[in-house]
Amino acid sequence: MRLKPYLILIVFALFMASCGSKKKVTTRKNRKDRNEAVINNRNQANRNSETPAEVVDAETMPVRTYDFTVENYIADYAPVAQHEMRLYRVPASITLAQGILESGSGKGRLAQQANNHFGIKCHDWQGEKIYHDDDRNQECFRKYKHPKYSFRDHSLFLAERRRYAGLFDLDQDDYKGWAKGLRQAGYATDRRYPQKLIELIERYELYRYDADVLERPSPSYTTTFEAKGDSYIVKKGDTLYSISKRYNTSVEEIKRLNNLNGTNIDIGQTLLVKERR
Repeated sequence: MRLKPYLILIVFALFMASCGSKKKVTTRKNRKDRNEAVINNRNQANRNSETPAEVVDAETMPVRTYDFTVENYIADYAPVAQHEMRLYRVPASITLAQGILESGSGKGRLAQQANNHFGIKCHDWQGEKIYHDDDRNQECFRKYKHPKYSFRDHSLFLAERRRYAGLFDLDQDDYKGWAKGLRQAGYATDRRYPQKLIELIERYELYRYDADVLERPSPSYTTTFEAKGDSYIVKKGDTLYSISKRYNTSVEEIKRLNNLNGTNIDIGQTLLVKERR
């Protein structure tokens, strides 16, 4: 049976209108839903990944550079030196003065990289090691996990060696006797080593830490260190060259007197500038 032409046209038109309307509504709705879903998901993800402001600030804060001054060194290690004095009878003043002098108040390479504050060499050491130029190139030095172990090794180094036995016959607050006795026993070859220790002890009143351990009144000393003009406190803008010109000496002499390896100096640092006669 043949359909009449006008019926075919009507059916075709209805079919096209129905398909077009459905496609149009469905596409717009789905696209809108999908877009909203994507936006919502992104917003939620951003909220989940946000970091509190104080955490961000903490992460971006600069790390404080430690101020390597003699005073800070004393504040950090005086309790350690006093503890060693109670156990091994080595005056805390001597321990601190040696640490200040030999580690450059904690700035030296051995102190920084090996926690070795007293320049103790390997000898029969079985622990970690570091190699450093000293009397000879690349000598072997002991390396510690923490500075306090360096202080303990310093106490044992003196207490267990026969050549230092005479030091322990001295009074524990006789820092001058200890300073002179260390050099006589061969601890250092620098002929001014005792005087350097004594000057540090008197300048920073390190004898107070001995008196505290011994539960004695702190002695009152009047040092002539300043009066003789042997020292200089570094000020802003100073260099070793400018200081050497001021005191009619040389850069190399100042470096020798203060055991400096380079020419870097810090504001507030005390330098020996002339040999004491």
